[in-house]
Amino acid sequence: MGDVSILRTRGGIAVSGSALDTYLEAIYVLHSEGEQVLSSRVADYLGVSRPTVSQTLQRLVGQGYVEVSDTRELVLTEEGRKRAEAIIRKHRLLERWLTDVLGLDWADAHVEAARLEGSISPLVESKLNEMLNHPATCPHGNVIPGNGHAVPKGVGLDEAPPNTPLEVIRIVEVAEEDLELLRFFHRTGLVPGETVQVHEPEPYAAGVTVTVREQTLSLDPAVAHRVQVRPKPMSQTA
Repeated sequence: MGDVSILRTRGGIAVSGSALDTYLEAIYVLHSEGEQVLSSRVADYLGVSRPTVSQTLQRLVGQGYVEVSDTRELVLTEEGRKRAEAIIRKHRLLERWLTDVLGLDWADAHVEAARLEGSISPLVESKLNEMLNHPATCPHGNVIPGNGHAVPKGVGLDEAPPNTPLEVIRIVEVAEEDLELLRFFHRTGLVPGETVQVHEPEPYAAGVTVTVREQTLSLDPAVAHRVQVRPKPMSQTA
């Protein structure tokens, strides 16, 4: 099973990878974002057919990496979680290196990290982590497993209070599969650490209006929800 490869779509770009790791990573990400992880949702997330998902999940269950609840939800076992975290750790470290050191944009770094994550050895991973000074998160603000940092608490821009300085803390992981959306966030400044403010909603108006880097943007609520924020500390708003 570990030697089987599939093509997953990264924003329209086919990326080859271990089927086992790809499915475990998908289940881990969807669960971490609070979604109900059904086989149909995994199929949509990976851009593959439902029969293909069913066949692969049967093998994952048989190998002890995944369990299926009474409500048909997919749950990682302890071994499944450890394996998923190992591949996600490599992916996010690679994204950090590709953006911070090589200067790739978010979207290109995400695609290249997916291509490389299955190839780096534990030694290279350790040296990469050391060179990057044990980073807390990937460029999008999602925590790197194993580096001792907790997931920051926040809400989507669509749920944030208006007229309050807010700090972007992360882009939800599921948004990373939309490469053009990643480029939009990066280009407009909706990035971790940036200050953003939500406008008071106008009567009958659609969308979420925000100001970031002296520009005003009108976001679809589903897009706004993918940007997680928290109130900016008072010491940083003075």
